[in-house]
Amino acid sequence: MTRPRPDARHHGDVRLTPLPEPLHRGPFDQHDAKQAGVPADRLRARDLDHSVWGVRRVGQATTLAERCELLAHRIQNEAVFSHTTAVRLHGGPLPWRLEQAPTLHVTVPAPHPTPHAKGMAGHSAQLPDSDITFVGGLRVTSVARTWRDMSAVLSLGDLVALGDYFIHWRSPLTTIEDLRWIVERMTGRRGVKKARLALELLDARSESPAESRLRVILMLAGLPRPRVNYETVLTETGKGVRLDLAYPEVKFLIEYQGDYHRERGQWRKDLTRRSRLESQGWYVMELNADDLKDPAELTQRIRTVLARRRREFA
Repeated sequence: MTRPRPDARHHGDVRLTPLPEPLHRGPFDQHDAKQAGVPADRLRARDLDHSVWGVRRVGQATTLAERCELLAHRIQNEAVFSHTTAVRLHGGPLPWRLEQAPTLHVTVPAPHPTPHAKGMAGHSAQLPDSDITFVGGLRVTSVARTWRDMSAVLSLGDLVALGDYFIHWRSPLTTIEDLRWIVERMTGRRGVKKARLALELLDARSESPAESRLRVILMLAGLPRPRVNYETVLTETGKGVRLDLAYPEVKFLIEYQGDYHRERGQWRKDLTRRSRLESQGWYVMELNADDLKDPAELTQRIRTVLARRRREFA
């Protein structure tokens, strides 16, 4: 009885010989395999990723970067990842439906024809070198260009949330000046009006997408612009705290409570923090995702409290 070599594996009825080490480093195509001495029938084995035509990878591509690497191995060198794919590669926030969408977006410089492939959305546009950067070895539209492209896709609130993330004061990926410059450079493209309005609503101190969307709701309703992550000191502890959206002149605080606040330890800390703020004369309004579903009712509620606080501080 013939026994298989110790270094061979069985996959169904096919004995899988180990691939040469260089092919384990990333995507490869039939030419790469032939050069490494791998027979064509070995490339049909199910231990390889087949999701991109003509390209293989040892093991299934599960992360966004791995999927992009497969596609990048097939498409022309001039192509770059763009739109929602670029947002995700840059680490920016997206609405859940776009975050979960499997389609990869690729842009090629005009006049190259729009690329087509399974699982890919192709675009063709003017793409100067200044609009291209690299993320993990992948060609990606720059942060500023990505934000400008998304102005034709996202709602105003989501576009502001994305811009706030990109210019965040702790680790900015771009500047408002760069965003403004690219908006004016690309005036003829869809979304320019939205982008210009979003520029006036950005705030580098915003700490979450939900907080950004809430701020947009307030300002579109004509309410005064709140101070974002306003810093004050708790007299009981002498420690500084940051307040989400504040009108410090009337000690009115609006706080957005995300789902993570449900964790018991965080919930207790929030209660103590609120109690201390109220002892110093602050009025604290806590909001959640449900409050944002009816902007008209929400802004009227805030307007009522703000008017009352103004009378009290007059």
